[in-house]
Formats: sequence, C-alpha cells, structure tokens
Amino acid sequence: MEGASGSGKSDLMRRALDHGFRLVADDRVILWTSAGRLFGRAPDTLAGLIEIRGVGVLRMTALPLAEVALVVRTGEADRAPEPAFADILGLQVPLVVLALSEASAPAKLGHALAAFDAGSKRRI
Repeated sequence: MEGASGSGKSDLMRRALDHGFRLVADDRVILWTSAGRLFGRAPDTLAGLIEIRGVGVLRMTALPLAEVALVVRTGEADRAPEPAFADILGLQVPLVVLALSEASAPAKLGHALAAFDAGSKRRI
C-alpha cells in the first residue's frame, strides 16, 4: 500500500487480516524481482510486527515473503476506473486507488485481487 503516514494503511491491513489476508510486512518492504515477477518481504528488524495506532506495535504471525500482485494507493477511487499500473523495479504491477477508511475497503481489496487473478489467469 502506498500513502502518507497516518493515512490508514496499517489499519486497513488489520481489517484485511480479519478477511483472510496474511501479513507480510508493515511500514517498510524490501522488494526484488525474479523471473519477471515482483516479490517483497519485511526487513529482518520488522518481521512479524504491525503498528496499530493508539495501541502500539504488536507481534503477529507473518509470511516470510510474498509476490506483490497489486499496489493499493490511498485516495478517493473513481467510480469506474480504467486499468492502471505502477512501475516498480521495471515491472508493471496492477494499481487500485481505495479510500482506506471505508468499511468495504478489505472486501474491495479482495475483489481487486480476484479480478487480477482471473484476468491474468494466474494464481496469486
């Protein structure tokens, strides 16, 4: 997720965890490419940690790495957006803009990933 400090990135991640998503990294991500795909992991010092504003930094189970299949940018989403992509390390990664504080944001995130999966005929 891309957005300013305090924009709700970690809050959305916390809510997404309740919808079956898995934590890989919070705050900072180490990115690399392999075989034309983008991957990310948490820096060793932050692995398994997530900051919850008003509560503090909590430890939780996290995946050691994951493919980056979608970029989420904070903002007000268009009603019917055209397909968009972020250029990261020379790769075009599907991009969606979401209002992170909306109650439906975790579900929208799931729908966006499913649409990418079906459109690319890839398994995420």
